[in-house]
Amino acid sequence: MTGGFRAKLNANWLLADLNKVVAVSLNAAGKVVKGTAGQSGFVGVVCLTKVLNADDVVDVMQDGEIVELTGLAAGTNYYAVASGEGVNTTNTLPKVGWTVEATRMVVRCNVSGDVIGTA
Repeated sequence: MTGGFRAKLNANWLLADLNKVVAVSLNAAGKVVKGTAGQSGFVGVVCLTKVLNADDVVDVMQDGEIVELTGLAAGTNYYAVASGEGVNTTNTLPKVGWTVEATRMVVRCNVSGDVIGTA
């Protein structure tokens, strides 16, 4: 995968979490956890379409596009939510990306000001 990396989930990914862009981090075991509070801090996003279990491998996106989304506004910047509850328009956390249409998000995760740009 380019534009991200693969890692195992720390916990089950539930039905309520499907089809949402969710900010993630890595815990001390290198597993994906929802939100930005893991040991690594914000590392990217996931948008899963099926229920997965702990230790299943997922693609963490840092650079790409996600389509067929709902509940977003076109031409809007979106930012990570520390709790892992999707993304929002509050510019207080790392930038995830922006929408071109209300159903398509361009992901350019700002995981480090030194690497990708400033927040």
